[in-house]
Amino acid sequence: MTSLRYTWFDMEALEETWKKLQETVKDREVELEKEARRQDFNDELRQSYASKANLFHKFLEETKELMVDLSGSLEDQLKTLKNTSNIIQAKRDDLDNIEILGAQLEEAMILDNKYTEHSTVCLAQQFDQLNQLNMRMQQNLDHQIQAKNRTGVSEEKLKEFTSMFKHFDKDRTGFLEHQEFKSCLRSLGYNLPLVEEGADDPEFKSILFTVDPNNDGVVSLNEYIAFMISRETENVKSAKEVDEAFRAITDGGKQIYVTEQELYQALTREQAEFCMSRMKTYVDKNGRELPGYFDYGLFCEELFVA
Repeated sequence: MTSLRYTWFDMEALEETWKKLQETVKDREVELEKEARRQDFNDELRQSYASKANLFHKFLEETKELMVDLSGSLEDQLKTLKNTSNIIQAKRDDLDNIEILGAQLEEAMILDNKYTEHSTVCLAQQFDQLNQLNMRMQQNLDHQIQAKNRTGVSEEKLKEFTSMFKHFDKDRTGFLEHQEFKSCLRSLGYNLPLVEEGADDPEFKSILFTVDPNNDGVVSLNEYIAFMISRETENVKSAKEVDEAFRAITDGGKQIYVTEQELYQALTREQAEFCMSRMKTYVDKNGRELPGYFDYGLFCEELFVA
């Protein structure tokens, strides 16, 4: 073919250029298909992670709600918490699987996920916090049950203390900040003076020295309950004082036992029933048990055993 004087390109050059263009288009199509498959895989990985992460976060939130809203007797609450603890521990495998998916996301350089807002780090932290909250609540209930059995502070009173704590624990962390703690005490009838913010408050400081000696800035439920129990029983200092009180209602200590009638006469019904439920029946010198007669001496000794 003869060349044209109006152009440098002949048909051979154009055909070669067209061939290269077609090859380039095919290569580009292959790259686009590869990228599309990568994007599809990444999106599936995002959705797989998100579905598990969202479900796990829902479990954490619902379990926390269940724990902080417990009702029933102290013993029933403790049993529920122990069962819940087993459920929480069993969920550890789910968290491990989520962390594996999270590692795959990082390896694939996937830094965003429109399907969830929950990262592996946050979920692990929330899981640990839930587990710690469960342990703290179990410990606190153990202490309350021991206090109920040992000091005679009624379960109703302990529930009142706990209910008031939960009311002021707005974020449900299991802790009260100092101002929340002060408001809680006022609601329970403590006549704390009103002071301006930043002003010295020696009376409240003395209370904080007891419940928050490390000055952490917060008061745990366990610390709060221990403080309230101590205030409820502050007039009972020792086994000797309790023994002297029983002697006073048993004809000046002339008898070494106390009767059911004497208990009801000297104490409230609740206090009398507590004593009788804990006191052992009096045994005379001949080893005979005397129904309706109680050994207050042994009761006083056992009452103050740590």
